[in-house]
Amino acid sequence: MTASTLKRPRKALRRSLKAVVVEALEDMKAANIKVLDVRPLTDITDTMVIASGTSDRHVRSVADRVIEKAKAAGFRPFGIEGERDGEWVLVDLPDVLVHIMLPRIREFYGLEKLWDARVPMRDA
Repeated sequence: MTASTLKRPRKALRRSLKAVVVEALEDMKAANIKVLDVRPLTDITDTMVIASGTSDRHVRSVADRVIEKAKAAGFRPFGIEGERDGEWVLVDLPDVLVHIMLPRIREFYGLEKLWDARVPMRDA
């Protein structure tokens, strides 16, 4: 087996995890889903997914669905933060960070501007 053969399955898994996450968000009617490639900006993760929920209960439910679908696809979360309050839930998956937030929290923190590699730093 060559090194390139070993790399291919990892990339395929990473893409499928991103697809699993987006599908779970869409199934639960999460709003304004953004998928950001943050590889040029950080070594922490490759992809950041940001979505909004309509209420704290909806945010928690969406996060639960993301976790459920990721586990079913064979990906265990490294960590989950914010479930108790439900204003902003972070799901840390292999190479994918998922933020589900209330719209007012999302607007306040502006993660899209902070992490979008296409936006020049002075504009962020």
